Order: sequence, then C-alpha cells, then structure tokens
Amino acid sequence: MSKLKKIEVEGTTIGIVNHNEEDYISLTDMLKAKDGSFFISDWLRNANTLDYIKAWETMNNPHFNYGEFATIRQEAGSNSFKVSVKELMERVNVTCMLAKAGRYGGTYAHKDIAFNFGMWISPVFQLYIVKEYQRLKEIESNQYNLEWNVKRVLSKVNYTIQTDAVKEYVLPQSTLPEAKKT
Repeated sequence: MSKLKKIEVEGTTIGIVNHNEEDYISLTDMLKAKDGSFFISDWLRNANTLDYIKAWETMNNPHFNYGEFATIRQEAGSNSFKVSVKELMERVNVTCMLAKAGRYGGTYAHKDIAFNFGMWISPVFQLYIVKEYQRLKEIESNQYNLEWNVKRVLSKVNYTIQTDAVKEYVLPQSTLPEAKKT
C-alpha cells in the first residue's frame, strides 16, 4: 500500500490508500461516522452484502474461490453467522478488501465496495463520500494535467534551443549567394 490520502465527509476524516493501482477507502474510518457500536462484521453478515462482494469479485478477481464462498453465503442470515474480512481474504481469496495492521492499518475496501458500505451507514453519508471522492480525483487530475502541460512547454523550448544551436554551430556555413539558397 502506498501513502495515505484523506477526504473529509460530514466531519469524519477518511483515509484512502492506493493498492495495486486502485483506491481503497478505509471502512474503519467510515465506521466512525455511524452512531452506536456497529462493526464491519455486522455489515458482512448481510446476505445482500455478500452477494455484492461476489458480483464484484466475479468481475475483477480470476482467483476467487466460488466453492468456499458458497459455503459462507449459505450461512448468511443465521443468528450465529459471523465472518471477518481476514477470514474472507484467507478462505475465499477476496481482493476487494484488505485488513492491515501497523501504519495505515485498519480495514480498507475497493472504492466500489466502500461506496456500498457507505450506503449501509446511511444514504446521505454515501452520497457525501462519493462527492468528496470525485472532488479528490478531480484535483489529482488537474495536477496531472498541469504537470503534463509544463513538461510539454519545456520540451518545446528545449527543442527550439537545440535546433538553433545545431543551425549555428554544427551545420557548415553556406557560401552560396542569397538568391541561390532557395
């Protein structure tokens, strides 16, 4: 995981890390916005959540373990059912979520999954997080375009300097009269 970026949503700071060139949003930080003592495992108990994760993994993960996932999905909804992100990572090989300890530790989910988690927290919260994420991406895009434009201008100036230097110092001077040069 690379360095942490942050967005502010309804007074809650939410971290975003880049993993395999994709943005993963901190579910741990998002959970701070929900009142009460809820856990990510409560969200994972929901059969609809598991169906959503399966759909995402089907589209994006060729190493997804469908057989083991079917076993987990069958247990969903029962009172005794609990599953953790680490368990999903180990048993089913999900790639849409990460559970990390240490620096930038916590539970992170691919932006698609994190937006679904935001809807579980509250529809309004989900709309705010999408809006803030889009704002962050727009800022990053503008910075990239500015860098590209500066590089383009520098290349143009350097090209002019180099071609003028070649004309002046490398090419032999012509002794032809001006009328015959064209």
